[in-house]
Amino acid sequence: MPPSRARWPRTATRRCESNHAGACSRKQNLTSQQKFRLRDLLRYNLQTVRAYLLKEDFQQFWEYNSPTWTGMFLDFRCQQTLRSRIEPMKKIARTLRAHRELLLNYFKARKQISSGVVEGLNNKAKVTMRRSYGFRTFRILELALYHSLGKLPEPELTHEFF
Repeated sequence: MPPSRARWPRTATRRCESNHAGACSRKQNLTSQQKFRLRDLLRYNLQTVRAYLLKEDFQQFWEYNSPTWTGMFLDFRCQQTLRSRIEPMKKIARTLRAHRELLLNYFKARKQISSGVVEGLNNKAKVTMRRSYGFRTFRILELALYHSLGKLPEPELTHEFF
């Protein structure tokens, strides 16, 4: 039986602070030393332990294939988290609820579309716009974006320099 929280608050807090890296890592990435510390830490009923358990339970979200079941799981976990009285976790749950439809789009597309490609294109566009700061017209900027994003061929130069 775990020690009572009233009897060991400082010890448990120190253990939690010294085990911070282990509590934030995913279970499969822990070393044997971190697994041992984490098992010891989970004996205490602290907010950090409850937050860790909520985080680990949410990892099942990515295992679902059906958008319907995923939505039900998301609603249940958000409701459970909002009742946890852990303010940072409640904030995350509210954010997940606000973006529910966007999260479910990933499952509606059958996990085939990743946002990594879109993020890469956005980054490339921002870099091109930053480099084209001195261009005088929007049309020149637009052409620079077409060339960098579409891999269009460079136009032939009218003058030869060598």
